[in-house]
Amino acid sequence: MTDRVGSRAGPERTASATQALPFDPSEPLPRLRRELATGPDGLSAREAARRLAVHGPNEVRRRVRSSFVRELVGQLVHPLALLLWAAAALAFVADLAVLGWAILAVIAVNAAFALLQERQAERAVETLARYLPEHALAVRDGQPHVVEARDLVPGDLILLEEGDKIPADAHVAEGGVEVDLSMLTGESVPAERIASAGVLGAPLLEEPNLVFSGTTCVEGQARAIVFATGNHTELGRIAALSQRTRREASPLERQVKRVAWLIAGVATGMGVVFLVLGVAVGLPVADSLTFAIGLLVANVPEGLLPTITLALAVGVRALARRGALVKRLSAVETLGSTSVICTDKTGTLTRNSMRLRALWTVGHGSEPGPWAEELATAGALCTTVTREADGELHGDPTEAALVAGAADHGAPLDLGRRDAGRRALFRFDPRLRLMSVVQGGETRGGERQRGETPGPTRIVVKGAPEAVLDRLLPGTAADSARAAADELARDGMRVLAVAVRDVPSGAELPSRRQDAESGLTLLGLLGLYDPPRPEVADAVRRCHEAGIRVHVVTGDNGATAAAVAREVGIGVPRLHVVAASESLGDDQLDRLLVEGDAEIVFARSSPETKLKVADTLREHGRIVAMTGDGVNDAPALHRAHIGVAMGRSGTDVAREAAAMVLTDDDFATIVTAVEAGRRVYDNVRKFIVYIFAHATPEIVPFLVFALSAGAVPLPLTVLQILAIDLGTETLPALALGRERSEPGVMQRPPRPRHQGVISRDMLVRSWGYLGLTSAVLVMAGYFYVLWRAGWQPGDPTGTGSPLHQAYVTATTATFAGIVTCQVGTALAARTDHAALRDIGVFSNPLLLAGIAFELAFTAALVYAPPLQRLFGTAALPLDVVLLVATFPVLVWGTDELRRARRRRQRASAVPGS
Repeated sequence: MTDRVGSRAGPERTASATQALPFDPSEPLPRLRRELATGPDGLSAREAARRLAVHGPNEVRRRVRSSFVRELVGQLVHPLALLLWAAAALAFVADLAVLGWAILAVIAVNAAFALLQERQAERAVETLARYLPEHALAVRDGQPHVVEARDLVPGDLILLEEGDKIPADAHVAEGGVEVDLSMLTGESVPAERIASAGVLGAPLLEEPNLVFSGTTCVEGQARAIVFATGNHTELGRIAALSQRTRREASPLERQVKRVAWLIAGVATGMGVVFLVLGVAVGLPVADSLTFAIGLLVANVPEGLLPTITLALAVGVRALARRGALVKRLSAVETLGSTSVICTDKTGTLTRNSMRLRALWTVGHGSEPGPWAEELATAGALCTTVTREADGELHGDPTEAALVAGAADHGAPLDLGRRDAGRRALFRFDPRLRLMSVVQGGETRGGERQRGETPGPTRIVVKGAPEAVLDRLLPGTAADSARAAADELARDGMRVLAVAVRDVPSGAELPSRRQDAESGLTLLGLLGLYDPPRPEVADAVRRCHEAGIRVHVVTGDNGATAAAVAREVGIGVPRLHVVAASESLGDDQLDRLLVEGDAEIVFARSSPETKLKVADTLREHGRIVAMTGDGVNDAPALHRAHIGVAMGRSGTDVAREAAAMVLTDDDFATIVTAVEAGRRVYDNVRKFIVYIFAHATPEIVPFLVFALSAGAVPLPLTVLQILAIDLGTETLPALALGRERSEPGVMQRPPRPRHQGVISRDMLVRSWGYLGLTSAVLVMAGYFYVLWRAGWQPGDPTGTGSPLHQAYVTATTATFAGIVTCQVGTALAARTDHAALRDIGVFSNPLLLAGIAFELAFTAALVYAPPLQRLFGTAALPLDVVLLVATFPVLVWGTDELRRARRRRQRASAVPGS
């Protein structure tokens, strides 16, 4: 089902910088000349100099940069950075200088990343300047002069020819040109711009008499009057939009900040409570302060930021191998929470390369045969493209498609023979919408075999169907051709008509185009199409399975965009087509994007439209990924949660403004990136489960000591906690960032925006199952060592006591028990729902290496005499070693049983299971 909203723009124009001008640039030429005080001879050199002083140079200027010091301070006082500062200070206090400097390095790297991100918009604006030519041909004092493009002023008369970059926004005064506006509109087909009256109510970019700075002339010649320069041009407006749209923090960045404040509050609060509690039960103030510091260290996740950074960096590296360059680490996670993708059409869903798709011939319709070959050959003959040394066709993309299409339909054309047999050429005229050639001496296909006589001289005309059909001989099949042209256009194709007239041998060849382009016989119609990429349909299907909506936001026309959308599966079962998206108000956007259930094609979109769509979705809690490749896409790419630019066909401006660049221009890579983002988010949650779980067995020993009023000696020392948090824990935690995706990760809907990285279920699992199990096991090992030595509650265990060595061994058993419980927790945290066998026990070699390292590090602290003296440890007897060796299996097994029970509950809740 397809709904259409609107047919063309309303009376209000597209909001643009040109509206700041005191006149309408599309108004009739005499009035425009009066407004700009210029004439057919252009400006005088003196007047141009005066206006340059008033209006300034024709350059895209950037705003003043914000204070570097202010941005740096903002990064250094981030809540997580403050926690890391505290962790570094504790490391230095504990005489662990190496670890302290390592934490400071993490703070510095994180701040550097953030500062680089903030400069992206400014780099995008600087890149815009590359689209302006260095020189222009302007009429000064009645004579053409080559001037620097930056010296152009409103009122200048400029000369435009094929291949020129347009140096400023201008009104065509004489002649006509075809202009490549794809950087502004996204359309792959060149637009015709001629000296004519404006169209009432048309957006500025669709005015038939206006050309714009930074675009390129494809064909034709024209004179044009400059009406806007510098920041008042369309290019300048885009620069202003890019600078005004500030990047907001990603969902993960906001959630990490909240988690940091939560952890800081819990750690500080518990430290203060236990300091007061220790003094209240009669402990010395120094000992109570030591306990408080130990609790603070136990609660501060020193590895949180490095682990998140590594998980994101791993995602960046994996995506780079798949064709996606991610410029901002947090963008990887944001992709995983994407709920809406707003994609451009040209170059993203399609190949950005026109193809000859349909041939319709008089009397035969779309039936193949020699008549179709004759039509394809005639269309290819009426071209001016050339072939480069590498075999690539160079010239108008539409004409290149005709030459390539002729070869595909069995009629290859020798371009050298085409040019040798050409008797006359009447180039494409945007006003007539026609091109014609007088071709002689060539046979069908452009190749002559030995003994074959030359073909007749033939006039070949191609152009818009309505223009060609008006020049046919009476009685030809004009009506059926019009109906066929309408049908091809509804299928999203650009339609060209081809007609011919044979010139009798010896007859005089026409010297004027009006003589050549009359009395024609229609050969047929050519349907040109920018085909979708073959992999896009499957990618769209995967998006739908993942609960992601896909909208098309394009500068192209609605019929073409809708045809492409339907072909790749966008809008199944319902598609809205907004033919004139500029006319939509905020209320209409709310109804379409939020209240409706259809996917939408926004046609004829301007940069403001893309911004409005992105802002509307953001306002209603959607996570938006915006794709694009043109200069016009830069503001929206910067504003969206994730801006995705095309690497091959995209402009430098789009690549600078985006957070991710697709090196293969493949929409399917976006879906791969979404999966990678979901995996990264899951891995961050796995890490948090891991570090929260071992906080419980670290805190419980202090609770037991404090609540027993000293009757139970302290089961763990502060230095041993530091050895766990900054030593044994680090590598396994980092390795959890390398986990593969769990089964079904792309079959679940996007997570809600309000869902925090920490959930109640995670806390119950960390503290209630994994943490409590670990605490019970650790304390059991501690009391086992003491009781077998004959200890009773209240017995002294200090230095000189007969039980002192047993006490040291018991604290070592607590330390080793926590480490071995970490191993079980790491194995359990690898999956949230699935069984460990579903992802493979040995599928994460980095985790296995991390576990081996922490066990070796623990053994060194337990059995190496220098480390024993530093950390207060003692060698463990064999029976204690065997006891703590069971802890990993017990911790992992308990959680595996819990997950198996939850899977059975979910399966029983599914109807029909």
